[in-house]
Amino acid sequence: MTAKKIVCLGAGSLYFRRAIGDLLVNAGLAGSELVMVDLVQEKSGRVAALGKRLAEEAGTGWTVRSAASLADALDGADFAISSIGGSGAGINQRVYDSYHHNADVLIAAKYGIRQIIADTAGPGAMMMALRSIPAYMEICREMEKRCPDAILFNHSNPMAVLCRAMHKYTNLNVIGVCHGVQGGIRDVAKILDLPMTELDCLWIGTNHYYWLTRVAHRGRDLYPELMSRTSAKAPPAGSELSHQLSAIYGKRILYSPDDHIIEFYPFLAQTQGGVEGLPEKLAEGAVARFPDDMSCNGPPQVTSEVRDAFFEQYQELLGGTGLPDAPSDPLTGEGIGAILDAVTHGKRQVCIANIANNGCIPNLPATAEVEVEAVTDSCGVRGLQMGEAPLHLKGLLEKRFVWHELVADAAVEGDRNLALQALMIDDVAIVPDQAAKMLDELLVASRDLLPQFHE
Repeated sequence: MTAKKIVCLGAGSLYFRRAIGDLLVNAGLAGSELVMVDLVQEKSGRVAALGKRLAEEAGTGWTVRSAASLADALDGADFAISSIGGSGAGINQRVYDSYHHNADVLIAAKYGIRQIIADTAGPGAMMMALRSIPAYMEICREMEKRCPDAILFNHSNPMAVLCRAMHKYTNLNVIGVCHGVQGGIRDVAKILDLPMTELDCLWIGTNHYYWLTRVAHRGRDLYPELMSRTSAKAPPAGSELSHQLSAIYGKRILYSPDDHIIEFYPFLAQTQGGVEGLPEKLAEGAVARFPDDMSCNGPPQVTSEVRDAFFEQYQELLGGTGLPDAPSDPLTGEGIGAILDAVTHGKRQVCIANIANNGCIPNLPATAEVEVEAVTDSCGVRGLQMGEAPLHLKGLLEKRFVWHELVADAAVEGDRNLALQALMIDDVAIVPDQAAKMLDELLVASRDLLPQFHE
């Protein structure tokens, strides 16, 4: 047993309802310290109270507290886990409900780009990154001073571009954690009527977009069987586009929800002023997302009544949170507790991580942010060999990696022209004069969180 100091950055995020319990029930981390810090101290205080309650129930000797400052939280930390949504100190449960994110979506829709989620690619994801990256740079600079050997685990979106910015502009060890690959393998296992833990899979891609390149069971190639079974029945609702693309290329998109997959294609800008051209389930959801009046009137006033109502609901969610029965497995879930335990004790175990490519996929750039199978050790994780990207996927991904680079640079440098270049290389690019007007509207709507563009 080795006690560690673990910091939750953006601790008010409801992601930590799951993550805290996963940490506390992991025997290898018993006796550690968990520190909460958030721009809204009332949130971090309430989450710290949840952590104390769960720690007492777990009986594993954890201490939990809320920190009043970032410096206090990070001083001497061993690990940091981030869930920072890029909406500042807003009073909302999810970044997707925030004024800033809704402004991104509605402004882009005025120019014919009707994004559904807007957290991975497109104008909405770019704006989310432009708002988040300065906060991450501040955190990283503090970590470089106070805990330079700590590992930062990022759970926030847009995952790949945030990780690229931190890898490029800091000296920290940064690892992205998600659950998309695990969900995709779970779906494949259901189709094949086999336990997902018995499947040997390879995939290639970046966060929220990967293609399965191998699936085997006890040495037997099951890819033909998977494609045969998939083509024999209608796709699940909300995966129609993924089903069609998989049929065209003869390979399965591993993470199949269309609302994420469509962000990597130009279709969101091809709906001719409406949503009728979207796949069926996406069109249904988009009708409610895009009202007739798409004006953005500025952030709503947070009255005492609004704040009280928010915290009443927030506390209800925290109050209903209990300990999990066991730590989550990093091959079937995110497994954050298991990964920290493995790194702490130098145990070599397989996990799934968002990291710089560095040869895992030989025909993609070394600096590309990819989501791969990896092995833990006392220094963090090392990516495993995943094979080469098929030609169609290589072309799509290399363009996306350039977008990551441009957005990261634009965010750090506060460079409007780099942001415009990112919009122009994106798959939902529109003509230059309209893109420039859209960008200016987007930057104005987020002015309060973009000092690097408005100094």
